[in-house]
Amino acid sequence: MKTSIVYYALCLLSSCSLACVRAYDLVKEYSGTDFFSEWDFYGSWDNLTNGDIWWLDAANATQQHLAFVNEAGNAIMKVDNTTNVPWNDKRNSVRITSKAAYPVGSLFIIDMVHMPFGCSVWPAFWTKGTLWPDNGEIDILEGVNLFTANQMALHTLGGCTHSTPPNQLGRSGSDPDCSTPAGCIVTEAKQNSYGSGFASAGGGVFAAQFDVSGIYMWFWSRADVPPSISFANSTSSITDLSDFGNPSASYPASTCNITEFFGPQQLVLDITLCGDWAGIGAVYNTSGCTGPTGLCYDDNVIGSGANYADAYFEIRYVRAYSLPGTPQPTVTSAPASGTTTTTNGSPASDAAASTTSPDDSGVTVVSRAAPPPHRSFGARSGLVAALSVLALRCLS
Repeated sequence: MKTSIVYYALCLLSSCSLACVRAYDLVKEYSGTDFFSEWDFYGSWDNLTNGDIWWLDAANATQQHLAFVNEAGNAIMKVDNTTNVPWNDKRNSVRITSKAAYPVGSLFIIDMVHMPFGCSVWPAFWTKGTLWPDNGEIDILEGVNLFTANQMALHTLGGCTHSTPPNQLGRSGSDPDCSTPAGCIVTEAKQNSYGSGFASAGGGVFAAQFDVSGIYMWFWSRADVPPSISFANSTSSITDLSDFGNPSASYPASTCNITEFFGPQQLVLDITLCGDWAGIGAVYNTSGCTGPTGLCYDDNVIGSGANYADAYFEIRYVRAYSLPGTPQPTVTSAPASGTTTTTNGSPASDAAASTTSPDDSGVTVVSRAAPPPHRSFGARSGLVAALSVLALRCLS
């Protein structure tokens, strides 16, 4: 017992998680033909970030070939790039949330060959507590449009701030308050962390350590993946983090009490279009995107969808590890009406019910009668979000 107390005390005093590393045992691997079996599909329009998409349920995502495992054994999640979408309609996409929620003491690693990118495209790999933002959010991979660098962040209630330690490689944003709409941001400094550069380099690996001493994130392009990860397999532990090097983003517990602001975290993968970040004019028109109207939706979402050929994840695996003695992850199965969380002060379903009907071609599609017009934006949008992003861009 004394050893555990001393260990956690040292971790809390440490500015770098690597000073208190122990071996991480594999808890769960999502890979191969069973990749999608332990995730809940959202099954509704994007009522969280007001994107111009429908996140399909599992049956429709599979039928429409937007969620599948390819011949290489890699999981594919993609935006529909073959349907002609008329004006004021939405394009189909996928969002999945892990049934398991992982406690403090976990390590998450995702190996990807390709990530979604392109004008209007907003992909993310992140984690969330069961109640947002009370139980915290960790953004491991996120970006929009033609960004070239990954953006990491934490989202919490008031009282958690980001103090930039000297070992952090990434560039901290202008506001250290993690409770702001944009969160406390760190932009990746390494090359090929996002977009076409990531794909051209053969992809890479992202990792996030969810520890009592803090939250730490890493990125490695394919050629730089450390041996402790590249030689690991579907049953082995991660016994040594020393070859991880300094983290890209470091959020020490000295200014953000991890156990106070974060509960067990579910993993989330999603792709939306336009919405409260990619679709804001000040962001869309300054991130390498041009079009006849200057409007994210009009320039991209409607029409044939051929412009979304690169809007897909190709994932080799997602692995969750834990320290010895860490409680087992809690596993839930979302009911048909979804698990209620809170987004921008309003209830939001994480597996919302939706109605379906066959279209003229016989393909089942989600009813589009419920959502508001495509250009409605929520509390995270508008001037506040645009200024937050522009401030970050000025620093990069």
